[in-house]
Amino acid sequence: MKKMLLLLFIGSCIISCKKGGEPTLVTEDGSAYFGAKIDAKNAMSYDDLLVELNGKDTVQAKVMGNIDGVCQVKGCWMNIVSDNKDAESMFVKFKDYGFFMPLDATGKKAVMRGKAYREVTSVDELRHYAEDEGQTAEEIAKITEPLEELKFLADGVVLLPTSK
Repeated sequence: MKKMLLLLFIGSCIISCKKGGEPTLVTEDGSAYFGAKIDAKNAMSYDDLLVELNGKDTVQAKVMGNIDGVCQVKGCWMNIVSDNKDAESMFVKFKDYGFFMPLDATGKKAVMRGKAYREVTSVDELRHYAEDEGQTAEEIAKITEPLEELKFLADGVVLLPTSK
């Protein structure tokens, strides 16, 4: 009996990883919460965060941005972009690997709370993320230099409802 329960648990973990994260709460308006429940009110725009980071190593913030990509393996990271197409993107991870985003979250708006910072990402790590994103072997092979990028470590995310 214990073996059967263990197999059921492992099977459910495998299945859930393939569809990305499940929200801890969905409210009447359709907002979906992941990780720590945060309030989406008074979040700064992604563009305001970029201004706030000027000359600083890190900034604690609550930020709203557009999801431009999500790890297609488990939802364990996402990319945030601005409405301004010339602005750099931000790579978002989740504190303690404690929650994941839905794989179909690309194109939606999110509010996240945590720490923004700059970090150099190694070639191996960049290739790993490119693989997670579903890039081709040819695209991955073109990654030959480390990259300094803007990152964010989120302890909570609110996936905002899609406007109708």
